[in-house]
This record gives sequence, C-alpha cells and structure tokens, in this order.
Amino acid sequence: MKKNNRITIIIAALLVVIAGVLIWNNRYLSTIQGESSDFQVWDTASVTKVYLADRRNQESLLERQENGWTLNGTYKAHSKQVSYLLTTLYKIRVKMPVSVASHDNIVKQLATQSTKVEVYQMVPRINLFDKIKLLYHEKRTKVFYVGDATMDSSGTFMLKEGADKAYIVYIPSFRGFITTRFTAIPDDWRDHTIFHETLADIQSVSVEFNEDPEGSFRIDNMGKHQYKLTRLSDNMELPYDTLKVINMLSSFSDLRFEALFNNTLPQERIDSITQSPYLHYVTLTTKEGNTLDMRTYKKLVLNGVTDIGGELGDVDRDRMYALINEGKDFVLIQNYVFDKVLHDVRYYEAGHPIQFEIGHVEVYE
Repeated sequence: MKKNNRITIIIAALLVVIAGVLIWNNRYLSTIQGESSDFQVWDTASVTKVYLADRRNQESLLERQENGWTLNGTYKAHSKQVSYLLTTLYKIRVKMPVSVASHDNIVKQLATQSTKVEVYQMVPRINLFDKIKLLYHEKRTKVFYVGDATMDSSGTFMLKEGADKAYIVYIPSFRGFITTRFTAIPDDWRDHTIFHETLADIQSVSVEFNEDPEGSFRIDNMGKHQYKLTRLSDNMELPYDTLKVINMLSSFSDLRFEALFNNTLPQERIDSITQSPYLHYVTLTTKEGNTLDMRTYKKLVLNGVTDIGGELGDVDRDRMYALINEGKDFVLIQNYVFDKVLHDVRYYEAGHPIQFEIGHVEVYE
C-alpha cells in the first residue's frame, strides 16, 4: 500500500513539473514572439509555407513539397527565388525603431503600400528547454508588413502585426533594401523552366520551321541508343550524325525562359504577336506520353537599337517571344539558349559539315 502511494506521489510530482515547464515555456515563447521587432526566422528548414499579399490584390502562396516548392497550388516555384527569400528571413535584423517624428507617416504608408507576409513552420507542442521536442504541428509563427526603403536605401520599413512600433530592418554587410524579395506578384515566383527532360525520358522531338518547311524534322527514339531522323516535308527517313542528335536531345534537360509577359504586356500586344506567322514549333513527347510544346515568334526592336553582335535591324537577333504550356504562357527567350535545339534537318544529316560564322569569314570543320 505504501509502495502504491509512493508511486502515485512520484507520478503526480512529475506531472506538476511537466505542467510547470510547459506553462513557463509557453509564456517565454509568447514573450519572445510578442516582441514588436521579432522578424527573423531562425530555423528556415522548418518553414512549410510563406504567404505574401499586397494592396493591389496580388497574392502568392509558396508551399514546401517533397519535390520542391510550389506556387499557389498550381505552378512550380523558382527555387532560387525561394532560397533568397528564406535566406532573407534568416539574415534580417532590426537596425533601429522608426523615429518619433516620422513614425506616424511611416505607419500610414505601411497601411496602404506594404506587403503582408505570413510564415508557417513545423513547431513542437512540447519543447523542454529546447532539448526535448514532441508533437510537431504546422503553425503560423510570423506575420508582418514590409514597406518601402529608407531615404538612403540602407534599410526597409517593417511592422509586426498588432504592434504599435515600426522598425527599420536590414541585412548586415548588405547595402540596399529588401522590399523586392517580398514581392506578392505570382509571376515573380514562377519557375522559368520550359523543357526539363533527360535524354532517357525523351520519346520524340519535332521541330517545324515556318519559313523553311524543308528544314522541318522529327527525331524518334527507337531504343538501345538508336534514333530515326525524318524530314517532315516528304516524310523521308535520313541518315544522321549520332553525336549531333544526342547533343540536341540532351539539351532539353534544362531550357528556360528569360521573362514572363502574361501580365506585363497588354493583351492586344500579345495577340498581335501570336497571330503573326510563327518561326519555330517545337514538340517534345516523353516516354510516359506527356507532350510539351513551344512556338516562337520574332521580336522586333526599335530603329537604331543595337544587338549584342553590334548590328542594327528591325528584328532582335538575340531574343524571341514564345508561347509555352499549351499556349497559356507568353515568354521571352534568348537565342543563345535555344539555338542549340533549333538547327534545321540539314545540320543533323550524316556528312553535313558544322558551319560557323565569324564576321564575314565562314569556317568549316
């Protein structure tokens, strides 16, 4: 009987200690998290979501998934942009409170011209002295507003939700402001990948040249490192240069666009461009039966604009417009990036020399 009473007392004492620790821990966390200057995220690996919204009704929800980050539940997010954001959340520090003289004006600006940021993390319900952590769950841990830069561009105005005092926040050893890293515009977070298929995953690729139909072709993977090159104008199978074909197909492992114009160019302008004759139509089919396509268009430049090669002309020699994702996205691409997959069929025929053009001198291999 005495033994049972002793066990009961010990269990009751342990429960009292645990309850006391939990109460102290929660009060301690509440105190720390209640500080109006608490913007930093120490453990970015635990961040599961970041929600950004601005006063122009732009919203971006970034969510961590097993295969990377997604945007608004639909698109793949730009990994480098998300990395910059997480790095910023980790490195930001409070420089000083906003001065009393300008505080009210800054708060008014934040109320009308700021971006709201919400950070969600996996945190433990039980945290004993930061040593024993149990029962992890997702929790919104930070909510703050990001405003404009200071007059000297050395910091950024921020205000924690529910706080009375605004602060100037900065990144140590970084000269500049960080407002743009908290953009709520979805297009700024979109991944720029057009094609991301390995050689082993490609079943076929076709390239059609609107201005040169006889240069159009299709390459089919016949298995065991064997391919078939077909000229589309007469459906004739041609002998091919194996190295050139493999290099071309391998180039589809990482082809990206430079800029997305869905919401930055007037729709009338986009319609005018896409209703004009296209330059190239590229179709890639994977072994799983998925199809990716890209249709390119000329990009015109103003008279007198010089391209990278130093020549003047109405057609931009360095960039093209393109429709991708079944025509849903209108983007800008660089010729330098895509030229390696836009050779005509003659280039891949066996025995065709590789031709380079240097100024006015033609060099053949």
